[in-house]
Amino acid sequence: MGAGDRGDLKWLAVVVLMAVLVLALLVLFLLPAATPIIGTLNEGLGLRESVPWGFGLTVALIAFFALVAGDGLIGELQFMLGAFFSFFLILTLLIAWVF
Repeated sequence: MGAGDRGDLKWLAVVVLMAVLVLALLVLFLLPAATPIIGTLNEGLGLRESVPWGFGLTVALIAFFALVAGDGLIGELQFMLGAFFSFFLILTLLIAWVF
């Protein structure tokens, strides 16, 4: 191992340590704030209540897929629309079933 490799490993260790620290702080501060949300989910969600959750999750996934796809967005539009409706149906039913 050269001197440059050790510097890279130290940099990687610092970045990983910072990421773990940020995640720990997020859990520490956001977990108490999520208690009311978790309380409403304890009652359970019906099909009607799970539709907005499924729609939001589907839009986020499709937007993520479009960003990752790069410049193939126009040619892949028919596949993205089919995936949107498939994701929406599946995620809505799974959210209603699990919660």
